Amino acid sequence: MKLHLVDATFELFRAYFSRPSQRSPDGRPVNAVRGLLESMLSLLREPDLTHIAAATDHVIESWRNDVYPAYKSSAGVPVDLLSQFGDAERALRALGITTWPMVEDEADDAIATAVARFSGDASVEQTIICSVDKDLAQCVSDARVVLRDRMRGITYDEAGVIAKFGVTPESIPDYLALVGDSADGYPGLPGWGAKSAATVLRRFEHLEAIPDSALDWEVPLRNATQLAATLRQQRGDALLYRRLATLGRDAQINTELAALAWHGVPRGPFLALCDELGLERIKERVHRWA
Repeated sequence: MKLHLVDATFELFRAYFSRPSQRSPDGRPVNAVRGLLESMLSLLREPDLTHIAAATDHVIESWRNDVYPAYKSSAGVPVDLLSQFGDAERALRALGITTWPMVEDEADDAIATAVARFSGDASVEQTIICSVDKDLAQCVSDARVVLRDRMRGITYDEAGVIAKFGVTPESIPDYLALVGDSADGYPGLPGWGAKSAATVLRRFEHLEAIPDSALDWEVPLRNATQLAATLRQQRGDALLYRRLATLGRDAQINTELAALAWHGVPRGPFLALCDELGLERIKERVHRWA
């Protein structure tokens, strides 16, 4: 079997900003929900899809906001988008997709937990993480756990992660700690960029192993002395950013692998949801009813 894990928050954001405004019969915004349904119905048509789950950021804020107040939050997110999260989760369930709405953790933590829990099962041939989030690259493992960019049609196995970022999946949190992640709201360290971070981490793998003195680095970087000084002075910040970038493997998903099997779209709940939200045309796109 192949297990597909969907970053539904990303799907919802992409749908909202790529589709024109649309309202349900009772006036609710539904353009993002419509786009999510269209995307998932396309995914469900893939011939190798047997098991699937989706995770959402039911509450944008998480424990990371307590640790680092500048971390990404719902501030600035359009109200019309935030208001669609509940209907989006209902829509996923109406498709017959197991859905994990995260509150204390993030959707990425739920996906990482599922990878840790299920990818080692002998019956799982491959786990496919459907997302473009850099954080999730840390979950990739040889060709058994891969990261799929569905928009570009690119799948990253471990060799692909190394080619893209210059580091192994295990070093992704350290890499993000140094270069920062603007989407998540932490800046990284001044002067550190993708090339310098990859060069140093290829040699030392993790932050703790990087010597204070550039003389001990033995890597071809012209600005190594300045980079070493910055890291020496701000190592505590780097360790904090790495904590933010490190995905948890103990999120409360409370699901067994067998429960992730997809058996088709439940006709009654799905048609009722489409009627409620005014999404008549989407009914015609279902290729398999439960």
